[in-house]
Amino acid sequence: MKLSVIFCTYNREKYIYNALKSIAGQDFPYDEYEIVLINNNSTDNTEELCHKFQNDFPQVEFHYFVETNQGLSYARNRGVKESRGDILVFVDDDATVYWHYLPSIKSFFLAHPNVSACGGPIKPVYEVEKPKWLSHYTEQLLGGALYEGEVMKSFKNGKYPGGGNSAFRKQVFDKYGLFNVELGRKGTGLIGAEEKDLYDRLTRGNETFYYLPQMGIYHYIPEKKLTIAHFKELTYSIGKSERIRTKAVSQKAFRQRIFSELKKWIGSFVLFIGYCFLLSPAKGWKLLQFRWYVTKGLLGK
Repeated sequence: MKLSVIFCTYNREKYIYNALKSIAGQDFPYDEYEIVLINNNSTDNTEELCHKFQNDFPQVEFHYFVETNQGLSYARNRGVKESRGDILVFVDDDATVYWHYLPSIKSFFLAHPNVSACGGPIKPVYEVEKPKWLSHYTEQLLGGALYEGEVMKSFKNGKYPGGGNSAFRKQVFDKYGLFNVELGRKGTGLIGAEEKDLYDRLTRGNETFYYLPQMGIYHYIPEKKLTIAHFKELTYSIGKSERIRTKAVSQKAFRQRIFSELKKWIGSFVLFIGYCFLLSPAKGWKLLQFRWYVTKGLLGK
């Protein structure tokens, strides 16, 4: 069983070398994995840093490609096509992995031949002080935070692995198709939901996917991602992404998503009141703002 570790990158010169190095530093045989890097038209020093990595770690099987179609889904699909492994592992380009990352993935898939995918913890690492309005819920939004404990278990109740820390059997893409290129980041745009779209297809196909606590990443969060402007654009884009994703399924799916949004509003108001009682009104107010911009994006306002 061979692993293909796929990095899709766009202008992340600050992080990409250390991301690659964290894979190369694993206690894992070099002949049991490859790294596939898809440069999605970066205009910074990404290419030079990738060549530096290749020179610094010649023992690693490293494949470098440029995907000229702009968009994360295009880049991920190119990664799928170029990979030669049995297991495809997607890692964010602004992250580093836990020490036992690759061994845990291989052991899991060998022990669970009927499971199609897995993912693990995502631990945000803030480069500046966390703002006071950041709560458990908004941290999931801005930093992709994911933690389901220290015990392996299946994702249930609509939960799924983070897109930047997922592993799939390659045949998943043969059976269920590639990432939807109408979704996912394009350049500096913040449209997403391409991983949710894929996991929804797997769910409809009765596939199972698991949370693997050893399969963790550290996700680095710069100051820019904690600004008000970024918060507004990201939350609006979440709603817009859901509009595109559900309408592509059916009008019924879109109506169900609107109904789900109404329920989320109720939950947000309850949390707002709770945070006020805890003397943290800024956290509660930010949740209401989050909901407001998501709803606007969902309704196309």
